[in-house]
Amino acid sequence: MSNQHGRMIIIPSGEYSIGSDSFYPEEAPVRSIQIKSFKIDETPVTNSEYSCFVSETGYVTVSEKPPDPVLYPNLPPDQQKPESAVFIPPPPTLDRNQPMSWWALIEGADWRHPQGPDSSIADRMDHPVVHLAYEDSLAYAQWIGKRLPTADEWEVAARGGLVQQNYAWGAEMTPGGQWLANVWQGAFPWTNEQTDGWFWTSPVGSFPANGYGLVDMCGNVWEWTSTLFPVPKGEQERRIIKGGSFLCAENYCHRFRPAALMGQTTDTATSHMGFRCAADSA
Repeated sequence: MSNQHGRMIIIPSGEYSIGSDSFYPEEAPVRSIQIKSFKIDETPVTNSEYSCFVSETGYVTVSEKPPDPVLYPNLPPDQQKPESAVFIPPPPTLDRNQPMSWWALIEGADWRHPQGPDSSIADRMDHPVVHLAYEDSLAYAQWIGKRLPTADEWEVAARGGLVQQNYAWGAEMTPGGQWLANVWQGAFPWTNEQTDGWFWTSPVGSFPANGYGLVDMCGNVWEWTSTLFPVPKGEQERRIIKGGSFLCAENYCHRFRPAALMGQTTDTATSHMGFRCAADSA
């Protein structure tokens, strides 16, 4: 096993401004935090890198195993099968107020088969790995001698040294008419105009790096962080995910911004969620 997976960028210690008062309530308020210097992967972990991990360890991901009966005690036997959530473009008649309508739990969808059992990553080895639950991301990070970033670390890194800008590259979403992230163009979830060149994931680094030299901090895939998302007592554990994905649109889930976040149940794996690693600075 090599510790050379993923070039890492050092983020300097200091006081940083995070959060936003301009978009979703969970991002507020704008606040100052102190961060110790840390390192973070230049790119999300790729299919190639995750393949090395699985090849060396024999690791089996959550979406390759039947659902945990402890978490789902009432699940009928015919649903106790390995499956994962895949985006399915809906018909034009779909009501956008039914978000589960464009997701399908597909048997045989996993990190090797991102759109289902008949799909492959053979031509996507330089794309971000997807369909990973929290523990799958953590297992890789521990194997490689790293960890997952905290949500605060992730946001500081994503901002690239900019202060209170909406995007990792500045104030405007498309400066000079250019798309600078793999996100959804058009009326979500019906029409993706693919103006940025991609419908699904894109190879890491297909878009310009931010001020720290980090790529894909906005769009492409959501990324796990180690930070717990507050939930009412008795509810399933959630962790904060950051960065948005190729399914985020300005007109729906406008979360391909450094300040944006969501809470995701830790056993969830989907076709638009991956991760990158961090480490303490020596």
